[in-house]
Amino acid sequence: MSTAEPGPVVDDLGLDAEEQRPDLVLVVDDDQDIASFVEFNLKVHGFDVIRARDGQEALDMMETHRPDLALVDWMMPRMDGVELIRRLRADPLTSALPVIMLTARSMTVDKVVGLTTGADDYLTKPFDTAELIARVSTTLRRNKEFREVSPLTGLPGNARVRREISDRMRAGGDYSVGYIDIDRFKSVNDVYGFDRGDEFIIALARSLQRASAATGKPSIFLGHIGGDDFVFICHPDQVLPLTKSMVTDFESAADRLYDPKDAQRGYIEVPDRRGNKQRAALVTLSIGVAQATAGGRQFDDPRMVIAVASEMKKVAKSQPGSYVAIDRRRSEPEA
Repeated sequence: MSTAEPGPVVDDLGLDAEEQRPDLVLVVDDDQDIASFVEFNLKVHGFDVIRARDGQEALDMMETHRPDLALVDWMMPRMDGVELIRRLRADPLTSALPVIMLTARSMTVDKVVGLTTGADDYLTKPFDTAELIARVSTTLRRNKEFREVSPLTGLPGNARVRREISDRMRAGGDYSVGYIDIDRFKSVNDVYGFDRGDEFIIALARSLQRASAATGKPSIFLGHIGGDDFVFICHPDQVLPLTKSMVTDFESAADRLYDPKDAQRGYIEVPDRRGNKQRAALVTLSIGVAQATAGGRQFDDPRMVIAVASEMKKVAKSQPGSYVAIDRRRSEPEA
């Protein structure tokens, strides 16, 4: 594995700035006094609210609104809460919408019916404000955490990566953000298929986790932002021990994932559009690292950190073999 410390070009990691807006809650209840009570308390606690008087009106509103959560009463005219939840779960656009059922029914059998229909939680009337806000906040947080985890590797995704960078920035200490990419990964997919390609991605995730554990404290954040792209966030002193261990582990695991004849000869044959076979070397890793240190560079926007890490990854890709390119430029002095 080689390392370098070159200078600038700006790119983007593909992580758009997270839109900062209040969560939108759809309240579905034909009792206007209860709906008004719920709406008022949700707004006081920073949520946006829209209201529907029954299940059918709620479905109609879905054509123009995309709520983050629905509070649904059980007993309503035209379409009750149970039928509404069934319809929501059957529609691909709303199937993942978190739903809390509101009802005066407190029997266990009634709760079971609501939950098996597809409700995420259950709130029995009468309820107080603290319980309402706690249930809404917890359900939203749980849903967001579930969406932000890569189903393939189990690692946090884009939004969680952005928040982690922001947290490190606010904390004010030294930190590094590394952006990892598998070189010639497309060749693996073209020759072996996507299932084998997924095995390479999983192997990299496991190599990262083992290297992180071996590197020790302070804890290292690992993220999977999609495809063969990964991110780590750590103290600058941990970068080289982490990457050296990860590269060694991954290259060994990758060798075992190739067909034996390909691993032995050190390349795979990739057919081009005309059917001619082109040689592609075995996979390696390109790693770009942005660093924020007291005596070096400082950042005031997560997107800039991401851009620098992406820039360094491009530099790493221009070098042979697995390569780590570290940015050590200083911030420009203020005029």
